Amino acid sequence: MRLTSRRSFLSTAAQLTVLPTIAATTASEILFAADKAPVRKFTLDLRCGSIGVGADQQRAIELAQRFGFESVNAEPGYLVKLSDSELADLQAELAAKSLVWGAAGLPVEFRKDDQSFLDDLKQLPAQAAALQKAGVDRIGTWLMPRHDSLTYVENFRRHARRLSGCCRILADYGLRFGMEYVGPKTLWASSRHSFIHTMAETKELISEMNVTNAGFILDSWHWYTAHETVDDLKTLSNKDIIACDLNDAPVGIEIDEQLDNQRELPCATGVIDLAAFLNTLAEIGYDGPIRAEPFNKALNQMDDEPAVAATAAAMKKAFTLVEDGWDGNTRK
Repeated sequence: MRLTSRRSFLSTAAQLTVLPTIAATTASEILFAADKAPVRKFTLDLRCGSIGVGADQQRAIELAQRFGFESVNAEPGYLVKLSDSELADLQAELAAKSLVWGAAGLPVEFRKDDQSFLDDLKQLPAQAAALQKAGVDRIGTWLMPRHDSLTYVENFRRHARRLSGCCRILADYGLRFGMEYVGPKTLWASSRHSFIHTMAETKELISEMNVTNAGFILDSWHWYTAHETVDDLKTLSNKDIIACDLNDAPVGIEIDEQLDNQRELPCATGVIDLAAFLNTLAEIGYDGPIRAEPFNKALNQMDDEPAVAATAAAMKKAFTLVEDGWDGNTRK
């Protein structure tokens, strides 16, 4: 079963900013000291595909443990093939490595023709059951913020109909479903018809879907490119947020000129106020996974282990911004 990746829509990217020398950091150098662990409920999550690392579920678990992550992305297509004994072994391995599941990606093609959607939807109950059996309770996808032929209203109705159908199946297996709006103006204004690209519009879609298990996949990049603020984040509660991505932005580029496939690892530039973003999530009690999704060419060109090491270092640096002394606006 395929997972549709936004990377395939963005393959015509220009050159990206080269990563800092953080890539050379060793595993031992990037581990948190126990007395510096931030006060938080969310987990440091590894999703290999988002950093250009081609790892299967077993390899992802190995890398997550080796480089100090706390949770790892779940792969429905892998889990659905496991026997009961194989699944028990996998769960024991996670526990032994002090890891928990992060979120899974929705294995349904809902953006194209009806037949593709219906074919995938038929497979969803089995995959959802496998996720539930493994102990996974979060799953999500992203929303393309444009369409060449469907108007906003037509596209909205189709998304509401198709995704509510997915949600009803997922709810039967205890799965919460998140949707990620995509914020850059350079993307949503690039086709004949724009579509959902803000938190407010995503709330409207959730309301229209009329289900109890739909919420957000938040991304600091899209929060920034949508011109949103801490006040917007504070309209959400923990139950509204299924998963979260953390990224920084290139320097010297106006917000409305940022390109979705030209991002930086967290804290690489300081363009995005990650202290505000993360501390607000901590304030509202968010307890799910946070993972990096920089779509960064320099990172993608690294070998797997250096790429994971660089990501771990950047994420752990960002997590140190979560402080007891945060006053809601600036660091004390």
